[in-house]
Amino acid sequence: MGQSDLAVNDGSYQQLLDRIGECLALGRQRAFEQVNSVLVETYWQIGRYIVEFEQAGKERAEYGSKLLQVLSRDLKAAYGKGFSRSNLQYMRLFYLNYENCQTLSGKLSWSHYTELLAISDDLARSFYEQQCIQDRWSVRELKRQKDSALFERVALSKDRAEILALAKDGQRIESARDVVIEPLTYYHSQFTPSNSRKGF
Repeated sequence: MGQSDLAVNDGSYQQLLDRIGECLALGRQRAFEQVNSVLVETYWQIGRYIVEFEQAGKERAEYGSKLLQVLSRDLKAAYGKGFSRSNLQYMRLFYLNYENCQTLSGKLSWSHYTELLAISDDLARSFYEQQCIQDRWSVRELKRQKDSALFERVALSKDRAEILALAKDGQRIESARDVVIEPLTYYHSQFTPSNSRKGF
């Protein structure tokens, strides 16, 4: 029996191929998650160093808003890409919004966190974070859900206690009714007199 006959006719050989393939896929996924987790923790630590430097005393107040610009220039010169002023600003915000490193999720990438940090409302950010973790949203899906105002649509049908629970635990979407509201209700909620002054 030649090698080609073995590959074609022996079912156990195909099982061997399948098992090796599954093992490789799992190993690659675990390696990616581990590298991602270390990267996220590293960026959190950099954010911490920046904040601690800023808070170290009056003698450093002279740096002011120029700190990130100068730091970006020097880090790029020493370590290459990845240290733009905006990325350093995200690292700084990352630490300020997640002061306990233990609360970070290994399931979320740095790209997830930069999208989340762009959300100014703490409750909305926490809600989207929980949904990313629970439903394994890609960054693209997170952007789509943010653009569709999922949190606002869900929150319209909840009282304050339920909204706080949403931010803590996320929303289990079990039917279309969980996210669909009357269009006219949503329209009016966005065009109240108080909102109209905000440019809605």
